[in-house]
Amino acid sequence: MKLGFLALSGIRVVDAELMEIGVNLPGFVERSKVIASLPSLGLLTLAALTPDTIEVEYVELPDAAKGRDLPGPFDAVAISSLSATILEAYELAARYRAAGVKVILGGLHVTSCPREATQHADAIVVGEGEPLWPEVMKDLEAGCLKAVYDARGHLYDLAEAPIPRFDLLDPDRYNRLTVQTQRGCPWNCEFCASSIRLAPGFRPKPIDKVVAEIRAIQAVWDQPFIEFADDNTFANKRRGRDLVEAIRPLGIRWFTETDISLADDPELLAALKPAGCAQVLVGLESPDNRELQGVELKQNWKQRRQESYLAAISRIQDAGVTVNGCFVLGLDTQTVESFDRLWEFIERSGLYEIQLTVMTPFPGTPLYQRLEREGRLTHPEAWDRCTLFDINFQPARMRVEDLRRGLVQLSERVYSAEFTERRRRNFFLRQKALRRELRSA
Repeated sequence: MKLGFLALSGIRVVDAELMEIGVNLPGFVERSKVIASLPSLGLLTLAALTPDTIEVEYVELPDAAKGRDLPGPFDAVAISSLSATILEAYELAARYRAAGVKVILGGLHVTSCPREATQHADAIVVGEGEPLWPEVMKDLEAGCLKAVYDARGHLYDLAEAPIPRFDLLDPDRYNRLTVQTQRGCPWNCEFCASSIRLAPGFRPKPIDKVVAEIRAIQAVWDQPFIEFADDNTFANKRRGRDLVEAIRPLGIRWFTETDISLADDPELLAALKPAGCAQVLVGLESPDNRELQGVELKQNWKQRRQESYLAAISRIQDAGVTVNGCFVLGLDTQTVESFDRLWEFIERSGLYEIQLTVMTPFPGTPLYQRLEREGRLTHPEAWDRCTLFDINFQPARMRVEDLRRGLVQLSERVYSAEFTERRRRNFFLRQKALRRELRSA
């Protein structure tokens, strides 16, 4: 029996003009290239849990267009998809099923919309895939797949995680590889559609396992760049320090996502650059305290941290690690004046990189549920618009066209060649000045 693991890769944007404009916006283009080159860590992990009696192959599909030949031949395929590509996944699944190939679907969207997904597959996996994958494979070989495998009652212990099948990848295809050091996040942002939607809680992976995965990558790639596939790598600062200390001897360069409290730990900050950390992405969402009201649902944590944004960015970047500040446009508290305020903050901040996104109600999130109750979803179940750039809801304090115009105009300013060069030049000039100060001290 041969099983194909199919990943729908790449950036999707429905709004053709936004995609066309994106060609001239370095931040959008660079980030899209990075995402397009990242393999599906979830599928590679499931491949590692697949018994040797089943032959496996990993396939990247930048699109699932009707005209292309189906990869294979396979007896069964496992497809993982986010909301933005789920309609393509359903189309792909239909073609395989018509050819007599068994289809197994899983991932964030399937977990959020299981009833919908069952219409397009022979079996779906709801929640984390690892706990029930051995059972799925046993049933597949026996020819008795169940319609639904629900893992939501089986919280997976990351100490049992296998090393993903990095050996299935083409070394020439990828410029970054992903490793997961933990799942979950202590915060609960209303719009967040990350791993907390698969399973609750915050769970770290044993550090020796993280090191083993990086070494497995190094066995295939001489000088890999690692992107940690975490929601908040340094939520636990003590563990963060231990993780960074363990990574340092490996000689890799890496990127991760965390929150602004990273700036509160001088010891951790000082260890990042020597350990190979090149950049951290931090969800700032908005620089306006009033606009952050209610973004984080547990403790309104982000609003309480807003006054420290500028100082925190400076502390992190002074440690030699660039910050990619992520902002969300279209929050309920924002108006058309918000775009100019955000531009002024970005100019003052010294941020090396900026990521602009549109608030997106993903299925399964508290945001989607609230906007559905309020009748503000403009394209319900048009999942291909869940791209972080397309607008699929009615903003509270501006028109849809105002939000779109604000996104385009702000992007043109932020991602202009001149401003991009200035941001990056200023970072390196600051680093040079700090080194001079250190030598003269």
